[in-house]
Amino acid sequence: MTETLEVIGRLDPGLSAFIEVWSKDALARERATDPGLPLAGLPFAVKGPSGIRSYAARRLVTAGAVPVGATSVPGPGTYWQTWGLGAHGPTLNPWRADRTPGGSSAGSAAAVAAGMVGLATGSDGAGSVRIPAAWCGVFGLKTTNGLLPSPDPTGLAAAGVLTPTAADARSYLRCVLDGYAPAPRALPLRAVWSSDLGFATTDPEVAGVARAAVARLEFAGVVRMAPTGCALLDPLDAWTAVRGGRPAQGAAVREENDRRLDALFASADVLLTPATPNRPHGHEGPGTDVYSTALTWAFNLSSHPAACIPAGFTGDGCPVGLQLVAARGADVSLVEMAVAAQERLISVRP
Repeated sequence: MTETLEVIGRLDPGLSAFIEVWSKDALARERATDPGLPLAGLPFAVKGPSGIRSYAARRLVTAGAVPVGATSVPGPGTYWQTWGLGAHGPTLNPWRADRTPGGSSAGSAAAVAAGMVGLATGSDGAGSVRIPAAWCGVFGLKTTNGLLPSPDPTGLAAAGVLTPTAADARSYLRCVLDGYAPAPRALPLRAVWSSDLGFATTDPEVAGVARAAVARLEFAGVVRMAPTGCALLDPLDAWTAVRGGRPAQGAAVREENDRRLDALFASADVLLTPATPNRPHGHEGPGTDVYSTALTWAFNLSSHPAACIPAGFTGDGCPVGLQLVAARGADVSLVEMAVAAQERLISVRP
């Protein structure tokens, strides 16, 4: 614990991943923790000032893990400029300080990517775990909507976690899921690829990096690609209607996309896409009508679990994430799929 707090003290002034660090409380909790608990003494961070009250955080504490602080989330001000606002200013991307780490689980992703903690909680209502995971080069999981308690009355937000690798997320699932049992899928996985889900405008280089990662997985025997892709209706208006308390306005799009996804997962184990259509943008924002959520928020509407693993880097040194989507309720299997995939992908910074 002392080493973790020293690392945070040394690195966080430059990255501003934390809003608060609870040094004294963390040391006291560690001394009082039963060493026989499954996660005894494991340091972890929670998303935002209310994160310590989340269901997942409480389950982790019960298992002996020790919260060390609250990570940054968007602060007041211009929406695109406030992906993360920590105690030392805007949260910086550990790979490129001139770029955002993504949001809204900005600090959690930055803290994990920088090695300050090995696990941080997140929440994902439109891509808020998967986007920062992609842009910070770490693993991120959005659980099946409704699987774990969430304070979001719209049902769009689901609990999530950020860890260095997919394998590291197993301890999170063991704690938060009753009756957790690993369920690896036989390889090769039946996979479907889509660079744009039928509607997004994806940066060609981002798509290329993600597709190259899929090709490596195919060569390694992790996936067997289906000849068909995945085309959905653009969920922008439906997501906005649900978030605004007008779910009936988005019902037709949701129903049609659910139908298409049900058909896809009837014969496939996993859907693969780039996690974002764009690379990390600067702190001034991505520009007009650019939606970093374009490839993620359909699965908040449909409730499917979705994860992100590092896929590689663009030529200018920006991390790219590969999104994996599985059938509803297949969270444990999804993590095992991500473990199998990530073990065979070696991302080297150019």
